[in-house]
Amino acid sequence: MTEPRKSQRPSLGIDWYPQSPPADTETRAFTLRTQDGAAVLGTLYVRGRPRNVACLMHPREYFGAHYLVPALLECGMAVWTQGARSIGNDLRLEHEQAVVDAAAGIDFLRGRGFEKIVLIGNSGGSGVYSYYIQQSSLAPEQRLAKSVVGKPTGFAGTSMPQVDGMIYLAPHPGQGRLLMGCIDPSVSDEHDALSVDSGLDPFNPDNGYVAAPGESRYADDFIQRYRKAQRARVERLDELARGLIERRQSARRRVKEGESDRAVRLQAAHTPIMTVWRTDADLRCLDLSLDPSDRAPGSIWGADPLVSNYGAVGFGRLCSPESWLSTWSGVSSHAALENTAPSVTMPALLIEYTGDQTTFPLQVQEIFSWIGASDKQHVRVRGDHHGRPVPGEEDSGRLAAARHMADWLASRGFV
Repeated sequence: MTEPRKSQRPSLGIDWYPQSPPADTETRAFTLRTQDGAAVLGTLYVRGRPRNVACLMHPREYFGAHYLVPALLECGMAVWTQGARSIGNDLRLEHEQAVVDAAAGIDFLRGRGFEKIVLIGNSGGSGVYSYYIQQSSLAPEQRLAKSVVGKPTGFAGTSMPQVDGMIYLAPHPGQGRLLMGCIDPSVSDEHDALSVDSGLDPFNPDNGYVAAPGESRYADDFIQRYRKAQRARVERLDELARGLIERRQSARRRVKEGESDRAVRLQAAHTPIMTVWRTDADLRCLDLSLDPSDRAPGSIWGADPLVSNYGAVGFGRLCSPESWLSTWSGVSSHAALENTAPSVTMPALLIEYTGDQTTFPLQVQEIFSWIGASDKQHVRVRGDHHGRPVPGEEDSGRLAAARHMADWLASRGFV
């Protein structure tokens, strides 16, 4: 592997830095049709005639230029990077559809004759791939028939080849569980982004907040109330989402029965959008003494959570009621690793970045405990959530993560 120059810094979380694919890499793009008729894109990278393939996919991000691609090619794997139909679009991100998208890619690879398939769940990719493994391990008639919002999943009629290995890289416990850890429970009115219950406000000095360069410190009783209130807010949003879905479905039933009233017809056609404000307020990003690690102050959205929490960015900011319940609800989503990782019984590797600002050491240990494999390994590498240098270092953690991955693949007979 080529070591980066000390002056180089990765500008993006997901890119080839600090390497590029080998010069003899063959790259081919494919458009696949899923079981339910959606089109998804994938890229296959190969050198020579590899027997086995590693897969990278995320339900929200584009992984076509993922930083692991060069290292995986160098160690002898083919690499498949795939997008879901919902790339960059939280509005329509339903995890059941993302699982069907993943199935299209894995089935395609089996059809091309690859002997062994290893899935690499990086960040949110861990949720969709674990969900896929859970469902692929079941007989078609035993798979989940309907999603949390009542839609047919199509899992029973989808070809879901089983895979041979699973690698978790900087995993979090699922999009919904992640959001429940950082959602701001002090929002007192979902229709007013600036509404605040001061007793739950993480940015209230009376509760322990200290603006930078000071250090916030929260008392145990506040933390317990805060966590309980976070769940309560998610439950209220679940109730709101279910109400919006039922209102539309009720109107659709009336239209189907012959209702001609214009207002009812419009209600049946309308897709409501939920705006979920203030989802960047994890106390662990403000108080670094909570589950301490190598992380820098702030979150992956910015160094000052007060700014990012009230800003336009953030997890689940805009979503349909269906995508909220399927993906972003830490209460209702079926994609939580707590539910799916026990089905991961093939050899598994978990690589933790010690400066991760989304998932913290105690939670990573919990994720590792959920993995059902008897052959599983957990390694820790210094780096932030994207493998970039942590404070005080210049070298990228990506190279160390790639080395651990290559060693593991070799030791398990994948290369």
